[in-house]
Amino acid sequence: MCQTPLVIDHVDSKILHALQCAPRLPFRHIAEVTGVSEQTAARRYHALRRSGVMRVVGLVNPAVHGKAQWVARIRSRPDRVGPLADSLAKRPDIAYANLASGGSEIICMIRSPVEAERDDILLRQLPRSASVLDVSIDLLLHPFGETGTSEWTGYGDGLTPDQVRQLTTDRPPAPAGPLRPPTDEDAPLLEALAEDGRTTHTRLAELTGWSNARVARRLEALETSGTLFYDVELLPERLGHALNATLWLRVSPARLAQAGEALARHTEVAFAGAISGHHNLMVSVICRDAEDFYRYLTTSVAAIDGIDAYEVSIRVRRLKQAASLIFHGRLVHTTLA
Repeated sequence: MCQTPLVIDHVDSKILHALQCAPRLPFRHIAEVTGVSEQTAARRYHALRRSGVMRVVGLVNPAVHGKAQWVARIRSRPDRVGPLADSLAKRPDIAYANLASGGSEIICMIRSPVEAERDDILLRQLPRSASVLDVSIDLLLHPFGETGTSEWTGYGDGLTPDQVRQLTTDRPPAPAGPLRPPTDEDAPLLEALAEDGRTTHTRLAELTGWSNARVARRLEALETSGTLFYDVELLPERLGHALNATLWLRVSPARLAQAGEALARHTEVAFAGAISGHHNLMVSVICRDAEDFYRYLTTSVAAIDGIDAYEVSIRVRRLKQAASLIFHGRLVHTTLA
């Protein structure tokens, strides 16, 4: 079901960008940086969340359980792709599922141990179906970009570099030691954050039976260890950006890191990562329309050194984000769809 695009102004844009930089930052701090009142910041956030156009979610790093992320491209018969795509999207170990290429291709992320055999991964994830014509699967080797500078911000006026620094200065350093899996006691905490990453300490204390102080300590431990991270999920189509595409680029190894980091900084890019396979750089691009995408391809992408081949998959329908299914044009928690 298609919904009317949501009109947002510069205040909404700045609040969205602030949340992308620091998803759990108190509204008081967001207000200080964006130049609005605390009440306005809270009201605008809740309106965006109620509209189903955005969600803040808390997620457990899949590497905690020894899982890597694999990029799967599944070519299927167009007349049978719907049920297959929907069944894959509902699996908890599959994320970012999309229909592309006129409805004949499913692109998704599979979380599975890096040492698993390729065929084992596919047999576990894919139902046996005569509709599947071809499958390719490659390992995500490295995501590019940093929080605050690599998120998609094409929706409007974002924050200045100085404002981004104000929001990200206190971010803990990357964990140096091995990741530690959460405990059974953490389950209520993590379930609540998966549904709403901005759930208050008070509410988390009620759900866990802990004190507010213990909740704060445990969150800090999970976050600083790299076990728990936060994501801001958006529906670009609802924000007037109807053309979403995946670029599959081939870049010389000597230029791969430089090209990936440069692409991750583009406002049109939602994700850029190095992958195994014939094409070694995957880039998710969000534009307003075909002409906007053509401009981006022939200017910004063309200026990147080292690209010697490319392929484009045009997204037809978004099925799933990291922790949300798309249901009637809204982002919803996977248990509610």
